This record gives sequence, structure tokens and C-alpha cells, in this order.
Amino acid sequence: MNDCIFCKIIKGEIPSAKMYEDERMIIIKDIEPKAARHFLMIPKRHYKLLSEMTEQDAADLAVCLKKIPQLTELLGLEGGYRLVINQGDDAGQTVFHLHVHILTGQKMDFPHL
Repeated sequence: MNDCIFCKIIKGEIPSAKMYEDERMIIIKDIEPKAARHFLMIPKRHYKLLSEMTEQDAADLAVCLKKIPQLTELLGLEGGYRLVINQGDDAGQTVFHLHVHILTGQKMDFPHL
């Protein structure tokens, strides 16, 4: 996607505070943090929604999610963390490349459902 900011970050065209990278994903610091520590895990292959994933995308995303707890020390996740995936406009998705918010570093309120 030529105009996708995350694709440009992945290609190195836009600088970012990169915390981790492998063949499937990058993890960067969020530029508008909503927690004491706020990272974005971004799969390298572009797709907007979970519903657009191929079987390979789903397998890659599973590997990426399994990697997060292995990065506990690097990301400061020792006290716990929250993962958030916004899907679509109504959910607040502002960059239309699937990504996972990793929020940590503080107690977080959770609304009762």
C-alpha cells in the first residue's frame, strides 16, 4: 500500500522508535501513548481487518502474539499488559493496517461489561 504509514515505517521510509523486528512483524513505540508504555505490534504484511486475513496471515499473527510474552523484559511487561486491536472506524481504527496495541506500565481501569 503506497500511502500506508505503517508500510512506510516497515520499509524504513519513515523513522520510528523500533523496539523489536523479525521477519513477520515490528514493534514500535506509539507516538500518541495511552499508557505509561504503549507499543504497536505491526505485522509486515498489509491487511486492514482480521476478516481480511489469509490462513497464512492468521498463522503469522499467532506467532507474533506468542512472541510478545517472550519480550517481557525488553518491553517492561512484568506487571501485566493489555492488548487491543481496533477494527474499523467505529472502534477507533485510525491506521488501516492491522496492528496490536500493547499497553503496560500502569494500572488500567476496565469497564464492567
